[in-house]
Amino acid sequence: MVQQDEVGRRRAAVVAGETALGIELGSTRIKACLVDAEGTPLASGSHAWENRFEDGTWTYPLDAVEAGLRDCYARLVDDVEERYGVRPTTYGALGVSAMMHGYLAFDADGELLVPFRTWRNTSTGPAAAELTELLGYNVPLRWSVAHWYQAILDAEPHAARVASLTTLAGYVHRRLTGRHVLGVGDASGMFPVDPATRDYDHALLALVDERVATRRDGPKLAELLPDVLVAGADAGRLTAEGAAWLDPSGTLTPGVRLCPPEGDAGTGMVATNAVAPRTGNVSAGTSIFAMVVLEGPLAGVHHELDLVTTPAGDLVAMVHCNNGASELDAWASLLGELAAAVGSDASPDDVFGALFRAALDGDADGGGLLAYNYLAGEPITGLDEGRPLVVRTPGSRLTLANFARTQVYGAFGTLALGMRVLAGEGVRLDGMLAHGGMFRTAGVAQRLLAAAIDAPVSVGRTAGEGGAWGIAVLAGFARDRASAGTASRSTDGAAHDLGAYLREHVFATADVETVAPDPVDVAGFAAYLERYAAGLAVERAAVTALPARTEGEDPA
Repeated sequence: MVQQDEVGRRRAAVVAGETALGIELGSTRIKACLVDAEGTPLASGSHAWENRFEDGTWTYPLDAVEAGLRDCYARLVDDVEERYGVRPTTYGALGVSAMMHGYLAFDADGELLVPFRTWRNTSTGPAAAELTELLGYNVPLRWSVAHWYQAILDAEPHAARVASLTTLAGYVHRRLTGRHVLGVGDASGMFPVDPATRDYDHALLALVDERVATRRDGPKLAELLPDVLVAGADAGRLTAEGAAWLDPSGTLTPGVRLCPPEGDAGTGMVATNAVAPRTGNVSAGTSIFAMVVLEGPLAGVHHELDLVTTPAGDLVAMVHCNNGASELDAWASLLGELAAAVGSDASPDDVFGALFRAALDGDADGGGLLAYNYLAGEPITGLDEGRPLVVRTPGSRLTLANFARTQVYGAFGTLALGMRVLAGEGVRLDGMLAHGGMFRTAGVAQRLLAAAIDAPVSVGRTAGEGGAWGIAVLAGFARDRASAGTASRSTDGAAHDLGAYLREHVFATADVETVAPDPVDVAGFAAYLERYAAGLAVERAAVTALPARTEGEDPA
């Protein structure tokens, strides 16, 4: 319970604009988080949405982006008023984050040329393979440059009209400020970044331009990409048009400072204080990914690993899995329907929590069950499409506990395969910090993730806040850096300052719980993962035998 004098202090901070607002467009929720000068969450708002599978493409319409942002922001403002009796008109800083990668292509008039192609699409295989070979650098299927080059390879009519490319965070930021910029972490999911310059790798850009020139005339790739900014940089001010776009009520005033827009991977690193070498974090939502900050470059090129950066530009190895908790959510929904059918009034959270807690009572190896959460393709395991499966042998033990455990194991299966590649590179890890909705049920996903990666896993009090809180912290960092007169310092200074800011200012008194891997769980998961890898043949057969059905298609 917040004391009355604390309520008064927070109200004064809201009125004075001594706050930072973070907004993140996640895969299932758009969330806003308002924090004070110390990074303490003051209020929040959210809007539920889902991607659509239209004409063979996973997408979100831009009108859904606009409507969702406005609803999310309105709910935040309502929450502030309910808690503190005032409606905010300004903020000390603002930041936008969103799902990384994907393809948002605009013409010279700023019109979207084709529907937003999200990170979930796996239709860029030829482009990604050619670029990886050309650059000697792994270019994943979901990266923006892979989508752009695939459009050129396919001679798509719109490709010749592309005047700018950006990510979802970059698009929203441009609507708010008019500036075509991107945080270095998000930019590193568009095109490789050179950690030495904390900018696009210009030697690699030249190679791409030479290859594209053999197919067509047109602008160089650097002319299409957003300018790159490191954490703490001035990324512009909220314009009158931007304020009206976000808040049609007219209450929000222009002039708010914005930090560089970032991807959800970068805000996850910030939200878990994992920006220093030998630290890492796992973000679990519709997708699931691990980020490990490297001490140096990797020896080889691995299709399982993306090389991206922290928001300050330090090199990070990313294990990105297209499929995360969505299948778990689907099973929890089904079990909720069963509970309702027998007269229970259990809430969705109650059902989800009960399913998760049951997992702790399952056999260490899942009792012989297998679960594949592949709603979409999974590049790490070489699948362009996915089919969710539950597989068991006649001798398996089908219990609720084993079913629940294998569903959680299934969410971590592909991640564990990627982490094995990192271990083979000799990458050392002191521990992982976890955040996202899967970790709201205390102790369950945390314990089983520790078994999957055989390393300690920590969860902090802000684990449920996730990226919206992380981008709010980055906005506060930019504000404080400018106030201290350090905005023009070198990018190396920004990298140092961000780590110190998080360590000394935001996480100095953080409440963090760490779970060490249980040897029995570790051995059980290892046995499960062997079956999981062998059973991928079943998943591939299912993809071949069962054609995907697009949304709205007649099942007959």
